Amino acid sequence: MAFSTSPNDNENGNGKADDDATKLVRAEASETTPLLAASPVSTTADPNIASAVAEEGESHHPLPPKPEDKPLPKLQIFMLCYARLIEPVAFFSIFPYINQMVQENGQLDEADVGFYGGLIESLFSLTQMIVMLFWGRAADRWGRKPVLVSSLVGVAVSVSLFGLARSIWQMIVLRCLAGIFAGTVVTIRTMVAEHSTPRTQARAFSWFAFSGNVGIFVGPLIGGALADPAHQYPWAFGGVPFFEQYPYALSSIVVGCVGMTAVVTSAVFIEETLKKDTKPPHHNANSNDTEVEAGTPSNSPPTSPLELLKAPGVGVVLYNYGHAMMLGFAYTAIVPVFWYTSPKLGGFGFTPLQISMFMGLTGISQALWLLLIFPPLQHRLGTNGVLRACGLAYPFFIGIQAFLNLLLYQDTHVTNIVFWAVAPILVALGSGVSMAFTGVQLALNDVSPSPATLGTLNALALTVTSGLRAFCPVLFTSLFAVSVKKQLLWGYLVWLILTILAAGFTVSTRFLPAASEKDYDRGVAETGQGDEDDN
Repeated sequence: MAFSTSPNDNENGNGKADDDATKLVRAEASETTPLLAASPVSTTADPNIASAVAEEGESHHPLPPKPEDKPLPKLQIFMLCYARLIEPVAFFSIFPYINQMVQENGQLDEADVGFYGGLIESLFSLTQMIVMLFWGRAADRWGRKPVLVSSLVGVAVSVSLFGLARSIWQMIVLRCLAGIFAGTVVTIRTMVAEHSTPRTQARAFSWFAFSGNVGIFVGPLIGGALADPAHQYPWAFGGVPFFEQYPYALSSIVVGCVGMTAVVTSAVFIEETLKKDTKPPHHNANSNDTEVEAGTPSNSPPTSPLELLKAPGVGVVLYNYGHAMMLGFAYTAIVPVFWYTSPKLGGFGFTPLQISMFMGLTGISQALWLLLIFPPLQHRLGTNGVLRACGLAYPFFIGIQAFLNLLLYQDTHVTNIVFWAVAPILVALGSGVSMAFTGVQLALNDVSPSPATLGTLNALALTVTSGLRAFCPVLFTSLFAVSVKKQLLWGYLVWLILTILAAGFTVSTRFLPAASEKDYDRGVAETGQGDEDDN
């Protein structure tokens, strides 16, 4: 039998093989098979193409995981949260003994102690406000880790020296010095943001906020427990000349040592998160000089704080950030004196023990809201959704304080029972508004025009925070004192003002940009995928 070698016979033979392969592919295909999927026909019909495809497949590496799928680096977040403790510990550690220290160092009358004590407390935040932007820009330029470690060293040293001050002017200088180096918080916030993704940032910043609350608790505990040890613990420190001459040195030295441990852990374990592209942008020979290679953003990020403020959405988010912080500082300043004031004047008339119990309940409730409720709620509603929910709850939480006073004002057995049954529950539930403080941080991360500007943006936000922390306590406690002393609106004037301000936050959250909406990231991803399919 003769075999034909004509071209037509070869074509028929190859055509039959192709038909068989096509039938096989059709049999394996379904409605979910991608239209552009590679088929055996297209890759094997031509030997040259098949060889080229095989070589190309071998040279390609698996694509990196999507940013949303990157796991949260727990060790890095833990170390950053530990470093986060230092700033609130340094700020609050002097509160238990500052008034006594001022009176002893300045030989002041009791009536003048409050002014100088408040001045020294506020100077930390005032100097922090002035230099915060510098630290943020330094972190964007020289790297996060060098700025973090150097600022931690400065805080540790200046806080350690504070207890050795023998005059009011020395106290002022050392307190300002501690404020100058308190740039740790802006760097840590930026690094936490760069370690997290849209899916993990809620959990990361919940721990960040929780560590700050721990620092607020630990700072006064160290300061009060170790102040004047020669008299508090005569069996251990009595007769020691150093501690008798410098009664507040032990407290400040211990706080400084805690800061130095954070210096060591940060220098050894924390990784740099600022990724700088050292390669110059590649220009396409066939394009204009202003056009860069595809995939490289054509617009450079803002280079100055003023340009950053003009970036889309930044101004609105910064306003909401400051508004939320103002409400938090005002409430925190008023509550202790409000709980102490007698019910007849518009307060609760709590004893120091009852005040400490309610403060502990508030701290525990905030921690539970942040760690257990906020992450899944943010995943469900989005950052803007959580902020708007807090905005709706805030006026009711603030306004309910006056109605709770009315229960105690009646001073009957029934109203007292109702108060003690309802007040702890309302305090625990109302503490949920603290989620707004973490929410505005996430919104700030989302609206940043570029990773290169995240440090500066955080510095702008914390500059606002430091200024508010310096002035809000004095302003709102003075308003409370005037409203109670003059019985303006039956002593409730300050709560009316705060309720109006809280209602303003309710309105301002309605104007948050779309970058923090629940479906924003998914919509962008789908759009990008659609563009790839079109190509």
